[in-house]
Amino acid sequence: MRIALTHNLKITGSAEEAEFDSPETIAAIAGALERAGHEVERIEVSGPASRVLARLEALQPDLIFNTAEGHKGKTREAFYPSLFDELGIPYTGSDAYALNVALDKSLTKRLLASYGVATPRARLVNRTTLESGALDDVSFPVIVKPNFEGSSKGIYREWSVCEDAYHLAEVVERQLARFEAGLLVEHYVAGIDVACAFVDGLKEAGGARSIGTGIPEGVLTPVEFVIDPQVPGSYNVYDFNLKHAKPERVTRRPAQLPPQTIERIRSLTARIVRALDLKDHARCEFRVTPSSSRNQGHDVHFLEVDGLPTLQPGASVFVAAAQRGVDFDGVIRAIVRSACQRRGLLPLLESNAPRRAKRTSLRVGFTYNMKRGEAAAEGGSGKASAGAVYDSEAEFDSPRTIQAIASAIESYGHTVVPLEATPDLPRALTAAGVDVVFNIAEGLRGRGREAQVPALCELLGIPYSGSDATTLSLALDKGLTKQILRAAGIDTAEWQVVTTGREKLKPFRYPVIVKPNAEGTSKGITSASVVKDEAAARAAAKQLVDRYHQPALIEEYIAGREFTVGLLGERRPKVLPPMEVVFVDPPTYPVYGYEEKQTDTPRVRFQCPAQVTPSELRRIEKVVRDTFAALGCRDVARVDLRMAKDGRVYVIEINPLPGLTPDFSDLCVIAKVAGMDYRSLIGEIMAGCLKRYRDARAASPQSALVAAPAAGASAGSAAAPAAAPPTGATGVTGATGAAEPGSQPAPPPALAGSASLAAELAPLSSASREVAGP
Repeated sequence: MRIALTHNLKITGSAEEAEFDSPETIAAIAGALERAGHEVERIEVSGPASRVLARLEALQPDLIFNTAEGHKGKTREAFYPSLFDELGIPYTGSDAYALNVALDKSLTKRLLASYGVATPRARLVNRTTLESGALDDVSFPVIVKPNFEGSSKGIYREWSVCEDAYHLAEVVERQLARFEAGLLVEHYVAGIDVACAFVDGLKEAGGARSIGTGIPEGVLTPVEFVIDPQVPGSYNVYDFNLKHAKPERVTRRPAQLPPQTIERIRSLTARIVRALDLKDHARCEFRVTPSSSRNQGHDVHFLEVDGLPTLQPGASVFVAAAQRGVDFDGVIRAIVRSACQRRGLLPLLESNAPRRAKRTSLRVGFTYNMKRGEAAAEGGSGKASAGAVYDSEAEFDSPRTIQAIASAIESYGHTVVPLEATPDLPRALTAAGVDVVFNIAEGLRGRGREAQVPALCELLGIPYSGSDATTLSLALDKGLTKQILRAAGIDTAEWQVVTTGREKLKPFRYPVIVKPNAEGTSKGITSASVVKDEAAARAAAKQLVDRYHQPALIEEYIAGREFTVGLLGERRPKVLPPMEVVFVDPPTYPVYGYEEKQTDTPRVRFQCPAQVTPSELRRIEKVVRDTFAALGCRDVARVDLRMAKDGRVYVIEINPLPGLTPDFSDLCVIAKVAGMDYRSLIGEIMAGCLKRYRDARAASPQSALVAAPAAGASAGSAAAPAAAPPTGATGVTGATGAAEPGSQPAPPPALAGSASLAAELAPLSSASREVAGP
């Protein structure tokens, strides 16, 4: 089966991410599914729902294995199941209504009381109920919990249990400031914490049924949490710190309780599961205390239920499953089987026949510019030189990068048609018969070079990945970008574009940094680019104008921390964790220049996620979102920032066509921290393009989306890469002999007649080191 694994990934370890899954947990679940023979696609759901929707529509999974907790609000756990229901895609776990109820501790208690489930007396407290005396007549001691949180968020051994009204009022005031949706003030019951997991249909190892008293076989052995007696605290509370910061101080073991108490806990769990209509897997939590009655050994008090429990290896469900001889993989398989049985998918699950893909395989044109000259100039060593004339190819991609992207696209079932962006591209693209284009081509010459492929695709009516021609043209021109940012109210350093170096300059606050106005990959930028006076600025500008045949940009140097931030999506993009460029033993004016981006220099290291405060993170995220929107970006971009000492965040530049070199380019490194492997990153970028393709087909089903091959030409005969450019068009001046401002030398002609990308790349793959700009 094709299974989408939807999840929220824990990245920073902050309290806000307490309910999210760690990379290790997601890897363990994905591994178990793959070992069971499934095709697994990991989908991290943080960010706008439109992005998740695009990924799911592109993937068309048979089943969603859902662990996504959601981000905000009292209904966050219900959001994704509601979306899946709307899409008509089957998923594991309970539906939106059940998850809504289970997350609301107060509502769950009231509902279960009618089913005879004993629970400590409690009341919901918020700003409104406080005014009507919600804290009157409280029987102490009480424990204060956030009503709509899990994973013990907001619960602490030191002060969550209150013994008098003064302490209670203090805790409630403090916690309502953080958890405005409401608190549960519950009578504290001394005893031990016990969890009882439910995994529908989980049998003994070997398939034998467990012997019980009518209790469903999916109700497992209760597990107790034994807290190290050396942990300070007057009350036995399994709090947030023990659950997340010091888990080694807690032991999970099968509950050491009399058999009749064990059966009572299992019976209550079965009753709760039925009452709330929980599906596939769930976990109930109880407090067990010695009974005051002579007829019973222990009293069992229901505390809460988790309809979306953690599947972290070592969690209580796996401790209980081990008592039946079932390992981690067995639990994951049981959850999948339960969902398939409910959804009528057992024939598909049990079928050994090769699965027929539901997706339509597309012909994906892959446009790129390939590095050739650098490796040859360095004698095959592959190491770039910051001052080499071959920085004209700095923005191009190596054969290995091109092959990695093509392989990632093919892994989604598509056919890749390689198309090098040479002057012959218009003919080759017209003849290729592609459905969509995945574009990383930087273009050959001119300040609008990055827009050439998108403009051609628009002319031919072919949907393509990434930003449109207008955005790419604007973003490459640093001066125009700054004008747009300034008009949008986004901070950017004071600047001036000069064409000769002799112009009258603004009264800058020195030092300033001088850059080529329309280059990427920090071409032309070194530590010497920072100058301290007007004469030096003029000299540096003139040098760049002469070297790159284009204007130079002079801007005030912003001292402070440097960050780069990736974004994925369209109107409401997902912001990836910021990465800080940390300068090691920095000079007075450190610069993340061309050499630092091209080589493994010890002068910089990278910290991702960056160590920033919550308020700094909010400022960074707002600035990059606003920048993305101001330039009209879509699908992918990377924004470079400086944070000044006063906390202001300045945009250095935006790159809507960022490097995609595996394990090297900034965006790829950031994506890996965010839980995306290389294949997933390419899938994320491609998702918007596929959605535009589907939307175009839906809007005009009878019209052709792409220019048809010439009459009589077959699609197969048109699938080869772009042919060699015309004679005389391979040098710096092209056929006319006149170099444009900002022009770049065209690469040598493509290997004529190559039938596949692999064939074209083979002679070069061993000679070119991964130095594509991040």
